[in-house]
Amino acid sequence: MAQKLATIQNMDMVRYAVDMLATRHETLPGLAVLYGPSGYGKTTAALAVANSTRAYFVQIKSAWTRKALLEKILLEMGIKPQGSVAALLDQCCETLAANGRMLILDEFDYCLRHDSMIELVRDIYEGSQAMILLVGEEAIPQKLKRWERFHSRVLNWLPAHPVSNDDAAKLATIYCPQVRVDADLIRKLVAASAGSVRRVSVNLANIHEAALGEGWKSVDLKTWGDRPLYTGDAPKRPTGGKRHDHF
Repeated sequence: MAQKLATIQNMDMVRYAVDMLATRHETLPGLAVLYGPSGYGKTTAALAVANSTRAYFVQIKSAWTRKALLEKILLEMGIKPQGSVAALLDQCCETLAANGRMLILDEFDYCLRHDSMIELVRDIYEGSQAMILLVGEEAIPQKLKRWERFHSRVLNWLPAHPVSNDDAAKLATIYCPQVRVDADLIRKLVAASAGSVRRVSVNLANIHEAALGEGWKSVDLKTWGDRPLYTGDAPKRPTGGKRHDHF
């Protein structure tokens, strides 16, 4: 069964950017960058767009080499990778150029550690002229300035939005089904989340669990009371009382 997803604002923004890339003038570049803090729902939004557009989606790992990245892209394409880095690059470019499908590279920050990885991604773009969406953390636009030939090829810079009250209400239908979460509690969740879609989702799942246990059909701020909310902060050691040391 396909996982149900809430159409939050970041998903809409990525879809709009993809439409812009697809309809751009042939002389304009075809790169876009989605960036923002961890937990803002960037990967989820990119995956949803990949599924709806049949884009190739590859999540880069920290230990990958140039060859590993090319091999993973080709496997995502359904092609058995064989040969040198140059041969793999040619296969990748030819396939993207032939079918016109978009390539999405998540966790692109790992490429910023090595000039050779940045140049490889630029080679993929130059060799295919395909649409490529890069997804990563907040500082990517500044860090990419180091590679001017790459930076200048970005058509759209997409700053991921912090979770909104409207987003949280949509997420409630997914993570807290059949339980009404009132607007005052939604606002409290958003305020406690520091912009993170992930934290709001965790809190909604916790509210759902509590509602099932208590038999609640709806939950507002008063009903929730002083129960804790997940903020991402590390738990604090309890103060006071007798200390027990274990050796």
